Amino acid sequence: MANSENEKILRKMADAFKELAATVNSQTADMEVAPFSRACSLVSPLFGCLGIAFKFAEMDYVAKVGDLAEASKSIATLKVMLDRDIEGNCVRKAGSHTRNLLRVKRGLDMVRVLFEQILATEGDSLKDPASKAYAQVFAPHHGWAIRKAVAAGMYALPTKAQLMKKLNEDEASARIQMQHYVAASSSVILYIDKLFLSRELGIDW
Repeated sequence: MANSENEKILRKMADAFKELAATVNSQTADMEVAPFSRACSLVSPLFGCLGIAFKFAEMDYVAKVGDLAEASKSIATLKVMLDRDIEGNCVRKAGSHTRNLLRVKRGLDMVRVLFEQILATEGDSLKDPASKAYAQVFAPHHGWAIRKAVAAGMYALPTKAQLMKKLNEDEASARIQMQHYVAASSSVILYIDKLFLSRELGIDW
């Protein structure tokens, strides 16, 4: 039986992203694919806790993180990964590591905005925070059918209290870990955006 410490999803997420942020902020080391994909995999359970509204995001995210984890066996850094796809002229092709990285980054960003909104709102409902996070990060890239399905799923979101229970957290500790994740993931997301923009790949596709 797993003890409660093992199940502290938010703490694991926050700690992993703090380590990634330290790498990014040191400006001496390139982001390695292996620790990045490991940190991203720790976010996956959170999508599962949000229920049907984010089922599509969970499935897509888990598959893309799996691809990056596989890539990490033969590719050392995110920079090398992008440059290989550029050389192979397959950056925008479905299934390319670069395209998958962009999708994973969007998942990280959605969680970041969700946590910001949870920290900024009172009450027990997640509908507003989740709707704002979805509208800001995912909606511009989704067709009408997915947006409609997500809107319907928002009514089945857990409450904040239910989410905390699923995450095995009390509100005070959860807020601290959410703040850590927001700060650390912001640095990581910015780093990935800069990687794409420095290679003139764009980030809106």
